[in-house]
This record gives sequence, structure tokens and C-alpha cells, in this order.
Amino acid sequence: MIVALSAFSFAGCSTFNYEWRQAAKKTTPTSEIAGRWEGSWLSHANGHNDNMRCLITQVDANHYDAKFHAAYKKWITIYFAYSVRLAARSASNGVAFHGQEDLGRLAGGVYTYDGDANATNFFATYKSKYDRGIFQMHRPSSEQK
Repeated sequence: MIVALSAFSFAGCSTFNYEWRQAAKKTTPTSEIAGRWEGSWLSHANGHNDNMRCLITQVDANHYDAKFHAAYKKWITIYFAYSVRLAARSASNGVAFHGQEDLGRLAGGVYTYDGDANATNFFATYKSKYDRGIFQMHRPSSEQK
């Protein structure tokens, strides 16, 4: 089971890393939230935290797809990737959003996300049955591919 989970996780990470490099070749939008993001996540339930990256693609006027790639370290570092559809609306300083995704029983089940973002900053809270916390991200520097 661990081998299968690892293979699935690494395959998702490999695809994400390729998409991350491809997105670095595009101009970062200055007035929207689409594009590359990097930062960290923090669990308020257990204090775990680590790095994360995200690629956001606009689907239509009210929806974005967010592909997250994050690290989790306890004894070893495990990387995982997953996608969430975010329902969005204009807010005073950018975009407010909400999303929900079932990450499976091993990952904690259904997670909900609420947050806001503008062209330079991304902040979200997340909750599941067993965990709750925050994501804080910013645009990567232009030199970082």
C-alpha cells in the first residue's frame, strides 16, 4: 500500500513540477490570481507545517482550478499534489474564494477552503474532520524556475 501511495504521489508531483516549469515561461498576470504561487501551510491542530506551491488557472468568470503541491515531514518528507475547484467572487482587494475536495480517507477526508487573493498575496484557511490550518503564499521571484 505504501509503495502504491508513494508511486501515485510521485507521479502527481512529477506532473506538477513540469507544469510549474512551463508556467514560469509565461508572464505573471498583474491584476488577477492565475499563475504560480509559493509559500507554506500550517496546521493549527498539530503544528505541522512545510512548504507548498500552487498553480491557479481560471476556468470561467467565477471558478479557478488550484493545483497544490506540498511537503509533509514527520520522520521523512512526503510530497503530495492535489487539485481543488475554487468558486470565486470579486472582493474589495482581489478575489474571495471557497472550495471543497475529498482527499481520501488516508489524507483526512473532505477538506474545505476559504480565502482571498490578489495579484501578489494568497491566504486561505482549510478545515477537515481532523485538521484545520492556513495556507500563506506569494508570487515566486522571477529568477526562480
